[in-house]
Order: sequence, then structure tokens, then C-alpha cells
Amino acid sequence: MSQQTVAFRYAKSLLDLAKEKNVEDKVYEDMKLFNQVCDENHNFYLLLKSPIVSHFDKLTILQKIFTGKVDASSMSIFEIITKKNREEMLPHIAEDYLRQYELLKGIQKAYVTTATPLTAAQKIEFQKIVADATGKTVEVVEKIDETLIGGYVLTVNDRQIDTSVKTKLNDLKVKFSN
Repeated sequence: MSQQTVAFRYAKSLLDLAKEKNVEDKVYEDMKLFNQVCDENHNFYLLLKSPIVSHFDKLTILQKIFTGKVDASSMSIFEIITKKNREEMLPHIAEDYLRQYELLKGIQKAYVTTATPLTAAQKIEFQKIVADATGKTVEVVEKIDETLIGGYVLTVNDRQIDTSVKTKLNDLKVKFSN
């Protein structure tokens, strides 16, 4: 069975359990936290995939990191997956849970890359623009890339609007080189 299929099934089961216990919002935040830990700590991500570290040690590490910070439903999926020796699947399960939750709640992610951090007013403006275009609740995900110089790159699904100074300068460079 493919990793994608396994992750989908575990994530669906977790979402069903969370809905039954009425904690799907909390588990959503837990999975975002888990992904953040994986993204910010590459060694943690590698630890989950390591065949050298015992499954018991991986579970102990997961418990030390997340006990008291995540809902019991989230902790139970960590324990179940670890006992089945599939810890390397946890990041994929977390990603899939986030996708399924967002689909269920009608949330649209808008990725905005800028040279400097967005102000609260700018974030609200991006939310409004995307919400008007999609008719969905919008969650703005911000990324900083100083090489853009100015402007922004807005990505929603497979559509992208690039108003960055970097792109405009590159376009001018191509135009003058011809």
C-alpha cells in the first residue's frame, strides 16, 4: 500500500475520532504544531525515519515533546503509529489531516511571499481578496524572501500572481538582452 494511501486512511480515522469527540479544531492545531516541529527541527524528522532508534525511544521522545501540549486524540495517534512501527508516516499523516480538515471546513490557504513581514491590515486585505475570489474562509500563510526587494507573490492552489520587484527587474533584463 502506498504511503499516500496509508497517510490518508490514518488521517481520516483521526478526523473521524476528533469529530466524534468534538475536538477536530484542537487536533488541527496539534497537527500544525507537529508539522512546525518537523520543519524547524530536521533532526527530529530524521529521528522518526531512523531504523537505528528503537520504537520505544521514539515514542518516549514524542511523549516528552507533546504531552500536555496536544489533545489526547493527537497523542493517541502518535502512540498507535509508533506501536505499529510506522513513525516515518507521522509527518504525512499530519499533512493529510490538515488537508482533510481544511476541505471539511471550507478553508482556502493563500501563500503570500514578501520581502518584509505583512502588517495586520495587509493580511486582512489578502484574506478579503482571496475570499472574494474563492468564496471560502481564507488562511494566509506568510513567507519572507528578502530577494524579492518589494511587492509580493500570491499563490492560491495552482494560480500565482507575482508583482515582485525581482521579477520585474528580471523581465527588464530579458527585454534588454534581446
